[in-house]
Amino acid sequence: MEKHPSYANLSPYLVKYPQVAGALFQTYNDLKLAQQWTGLEIIDVPSCSRCALRGSRPNTEEPLSVVPCSLSESLSTDWIRTTFRELGGPPHVYLAINTEDSSIVYYKISPGIVKPPL
Repeated sequence: MEKHPSYANLSPYLVKYPQVAGALFQTYNDLKLAQQWTGLEIIDVPSCSRCALRGSRPNTEEPLSVVPCSLSESLSTDWIRTTFRELGGPPHVYLAINTEDSSIVYYKISPGIVKPPL
């Protein structure tokens, strides 16, 4: 991991939050290299014991927030509320659920009850 080009940007947070280091590393590289997000920044969210990522999909201006986590973690509704608050109350947040085989599934979470689109 230390020899990867993205390690320099991530290293302070990988050391600070070792329990989610793998999820952060995988999600950052997926967004930056595979999905080619632009303006990708790392946001420290100490009350949630991790970092979030904010950036834009290709050909869009809208900044999106992504919170990396592991499939083995238990997340509470209070934790999700805290995440929204710490990120400045975005309309939605994507949870990047990382698995042991390096798969990532992105779940769009919105505050309150939101009717799914038809």
